[in-house]
Amino acid sequence: MTRVASGAVLLLFAVLVVWFAPALLFFIVAEALLVAAFIEYLALARESGLPVPAVPAGAAAVLTCAAFARLAFGGYPSVPIDVVLMSAAVALGSLTMAQWRGGRDALGLASASIFPALYLGLPIGAMIAVRETRGREALFLMMLTVFVSDTAQYYCGRAFGRRPLARPISPKKTVEGAVGGFICGSIFLAIVGGWWLPAVPVALRAALGATVVALGIAGDLFESMLKRSAGVKDSSALIPGHGGVLDRIDALLFAAPVYYIVLKYV
Repeated sequence: MTRVASGAVLLLFAVLVVWFAPALLFFIVAEALLVAAFIEYLALARESGLPVPAVPAGAAAVLTCAAFARLAFGGYPSVPIDVVLMSAAVALGSLTMAQWRGGRDALGLASASIFPALYLGLPIGAMIAVRETRGREALFLMMLTVFVSDTAQYYCGRAFGRRPLARPISPKKTVEGAVGGFICGSIFLAIVGGWWLPAVPVALRAALGATVVALGIAGDLFESMLKRSAGVKDSSALIPGHGGVLDRIDALLFAAPVYYIVLKYV
C-alpha cells in the first residue's frame, strides 16, 4: 500500500512539473533532483571504497546540467558545455592527485569523481533541453514510454518470465519481460508520438521507442550493478517503497541523451 501511495504521489508530481511548471521552475526542480541523486551516488561511491570529493564533483554535475538551459535564463546562454566538462576534468584530475594516498585506486577515484557530470549532469540537462526546444509533450512522451515499458516488463516477466536477462546484476529481470517492454514501449511511442511528435515519421518513432526501451533497461541494470557492487539494495530510503531518487530515474539517465540527440539531429 505504501509503495502504491508513494508511486501515485511521484506520478502526480512528475505530471505537474513537466506539464505545468514554467521554464525556470522546471530547471530548479531538475537541478534539485540532480543534487539528490548525486548525494546517493556519493554514498554508493563511498561504500565502494571511492571517496569522491563532494563539492567539486557536485558542482561539475550541476554546471554540466545548467549548460543545457536557455529559456530558464531568459534566453541568455549559460556556460558552454565544452568549457564545463574540460574544466571539470582538469580540476577533478588535479584534486585526485592531492587526495591519492599511494594505493591502487587512483584511476577509479579519478573516474568516480568526473563520472557524476556525465552520468547525472548530461542526461538531466538533456531532458531540460528537450522540454525547452521540443516542448513538454516531447519530454513527457519519453518519460511515459519508459513507464509503459517498465510496467510491461514487470507484468510480462511475472506471467511469462523464465530466462534471466542479466543474472549477476538483477536476477529478477527476464528476457521475456524485456521483450514485453520492447513491444509495448515501441508501439506506445509510435502511436502517441503521432500527436506529440507529428514531424517524426512513424517508422522512426517506432525505432526511437525501441531505442528508448533498450537504453532504459540498460540504465536500470547499470544502476543495479552500482548498488550490487556497493553491497546495498537501494540507493537510499528517501521514497517509501521505491528506494531513492537514482532508483526512480536510472532508466531515464541512459535514455534521455540518445532521445535528445535523435530529436536534435536526425
